[in-house]
Amino acid sequence: MQHIRNIAIIAHVDHGKTTLVDCLLKQSGTFRANQHESTEERLMDSMDLEKEKGITIRAKNAAFKYKNYHVNIVDTPGHADFGGEVERIMNMIDGVLLVVDAAEGPQAQTRFVLRKALEAGAKPIVVINKIDRENANPKKVLDQVFELFLSLNATAEQLDFPYIYCSAKAGYAKTDLEHVTGTMEPLFEAIVKHIPPPRAKAGEGFQVLVANLDYSDYLGRIAFGKIVEGKVRVGDPAVCLHGNGSVSSGKITMIYHFEGLKRIEMQEAHAGDIIGITGFEDVFIGETIADKAERGALPYIPIDPPTIQMEFAVNDGPLAGQDGKLVTARHIWERLVKETRTNVALKIKQTSDSKVFEVAGRGEMQIAILVEQMRREGYEVLVSRPEVLWKKGPNGDLLEPLEKLFLEIPQDCMGPIMENLAFRKAEITAMNHHGDQVTIEAIIPMRGLIGFETDLVNQTRGMGVMSHLFHEYGADRGEIAARKNGSLVSIEDGEATAYALDSVQERGRLMVVPGDKIYAGMIVGENARDQDLPVNPCKVKKLTNMRSQGEGKGIQLNAPLVLSLERALEYIGPDEYVEATPKHLRLRKKLLNENDRKKAGKSRVLKLVEE
Repeated sequence: MQHIRNIAIIAHVDHGKTTLVDCLLKQSGTFRANQHESTEERLMDSMDLEKEKGITIRAKNAAFKYKNYHVNIVDTPGHADFGGEVERIMNMIDGVLLVVDAAEGPQAQTRFVLRKALEAGAKPIVVINKIDRENANPKKVLDQVFELFLSLNATAEQLDFPYIYCSAKAGYAKTDLEHVTGTMEPLFEAIVKHIPPPRAKAGEGFQVLVANLDYSDYLGRIAFGKIVEGKVRVGDPAVCLHGNGSVSSGKITMIYHFEGLKRIEMQEAHAGDIIGITGFEDVFIGETIADKAERGALPYIPIDPPTIQMEFAVNDGPLAGQDGKLVTARHIWERLVKETRTNVALKIKQTSDSKVFEVAGRGEMQIAILVEQMRREGYEVLVSRPEVLWKKGPNGDLLEPLEKLFLEIPQDCMGPIMENLAFRKAEITAMNHHGDQVTIEAIIPMRGLIGFETDLVNQTRGMGVMSHLFHEYGADRGEIAARKNGSLVSIEDGEATAYALDSVQERGRLMVVPGDKIYAGMIVGENARDQDLPVNPCKVKKLTNMRSQGEGKGIQLNAPLVLSLERALEYIGPDEYVEATPKHLRLRKKLLNENDRKKAGKSRVLKLVEE
């Protein structure tokens, strides 16, 4: 047990966590020279979406050997929306590598992940990465990290943190900027020296706190966690102590141990190691597996509540079932249940309408990733605009979630951004000028954040950087107007024609091209004015045997507005859906019939968090 080290790598998004894990695995000799992993980049990004977007979505385990130490390593996501992934692995590890970009310094998510690590009592090693960047300032960043520790009320022992300078891409680390090294040796040494052995005790029997789940079609559910006490063998009888107090008994059918990225089957495992266990179908994250019920459950770390909610509905449009194979309510519900087994930050529930389900999460990015995965698996689903979850205060007044927003923008873009923040009911708490950049901190309602990222990119020409963190539930800030433009809504079924679109584009921006399939109630463009306008994009030119004067005049259509899934979810209004199918993304009204829409009118409905 003295030769095991369990660490997590935590950081803000894009500060180089996954690249650092690559470097540690490769330099510790985990792969042979002729193995394809030894030349691949970002090995830990296993999902297609992770490789495409260049972000980590799921927390994942790996391990390497250094000298005679076995080091278990967990790669975590950096986005605030995936904060639940970071929280749940804190009870599995004993130390963290806090990775900070040598140019950008500590960001919002750095603060969140460090706070969680200090609360869990994990020993931090600060890794200042990307020191080979031309605008890197490692000394200044180290001071900023120290100030961050102070602001989080770290203990004297935690403030005396070891630090390493490194470049994961170039593959070297050093304890002093003047040293010349070509390897990660100083970081390996720091891990072994400063990270304590696992907080676990040897003895008879065993206890495992489940921190991660996976699923195998052959073995059922695999529960990952750290053995807190004792040792476990294949075939041992065991019990699962559930969160609600019930106990189910079973038998350990398989034990996995990590070596590199591979799971190796073992016959027995000892206290302190991170392992995977099969044999319990109904185990959830945060529950305890032990040899007998009398041993008692380990303390469960609660997870921050979800703050936004969306509706997932069965696709009932005229084009339903043409792209995807999985379209019924049963299919969608089973897929959502499967997602909640491994994604603890998601909450799902059925509504009074059997075709509509409510999905609550941390942010629209998290739910958009789920929709994108479902599309790729052949599902068709309608998704509504994100709605904020409100809370009732002690006096019965309504409280809404407020976020702490951190912005870095060029100085010449400050005017439009400040105007935008005021429009979204933000309250500026700090502003610092450095060179031609401005750093702004603000408290903003979660409602005001929906759609803000798109505005930021447009108003700063892509130069603005934003990150946000949940702050608290605060008093209602009042009405925030949604999108300023109405929609161009089709009143006909058919195919879009260039002749009809030519006259429609005079009313606003198009979102369809000639030849696209259209149905009544589908949104075909953005109106230049603020109300919805019914249009007919399927009208064909009537042919006669008379020669008309305008014959042969070429029709020139403007380029259509193409929305990505995240952008579409932010863009739609409260009475609209995004129709996500494997091949198409369409926007439509919730009520396809124009007369039904007029009756329904627009009304503001508040959703409350369930206590």
